[in-house]
Amino acid sequence: MDYKRTVTMDPSGFVVLADYVPAIVQEIRYYSTYNFIGDRIDGYEDPVALLTKEAARALKSVSNEMIVQGYRLKIFDAYRPTTAVKHFVLWGIEDLDLRMKPFFYPDLDKEDLFVKGYIAKRSSHSRGSTVDLTLLDMQTGKEVDMGSPFDLFSEVSHPDYRGVTDEQYENRMLLQSTMVRNGFVPIDCEWWHFTLADEPYPDTYFDFPVSADYLKR
Repeated sequence: MDYKRTVTMDPSGFVVLADYVPAIVQEIRYYSTYNFIGDRIDGYEDPVALLTKEAARALKSVSNEMIVQGYRLKIFDAYRPTTAVKHFVLWGIEDLDLRMKPFFYPDLDKEDLFVKGYIAKRSSHSRGSTVDLTLLDMQTGKEVDMGSPFDLFSEVSHPDYRGVTDEQYENRMLLQSTMVRNGFVPIDCEWWHFTLADEPYPDTYFDFPVSADYLKR
């Protein structure tokens, strides 16, 4: 497959996630500087989650189930332009800055982040149907304890890691089982990462900016 031919700027199949799922909470990490690089990531122009319509509909079903159980969905990342992925890759290859290492990859070297699958050189996020999320307890207003924070690149973040407490493991499985029941597929190294199984653009990678205004043009 010729990767260059699969890249497009066409956002017509995408929606602003909050328009479909008003109950979500958003903390778009790559718009902020609190991420594993320590800078705002290229391509993130708004702190907003964008997804394909199909993924947004499926996530709405997840949200409805969770609200009944007293939880809201908290979104860390959704659609990610290929420009952002390039930022990740160039940082991994060329940038000697390790200032965020203690917070996000304390036990790994930068090259290990790619080898172990924590950072992809071609990300499913760029296809528009992948989301990084957790649960927010509506009673306490706090994130549910999953045993490790978002984007901690470590074995402890693997969904099936049993070094966490029983409660933390059950929280992970609650999120995972609900996502799977509504059509999403997990990965083995990050408890927060899910891709719609029947994604509408399995071979297309998008590169328009993360911007609500861009979708309305």
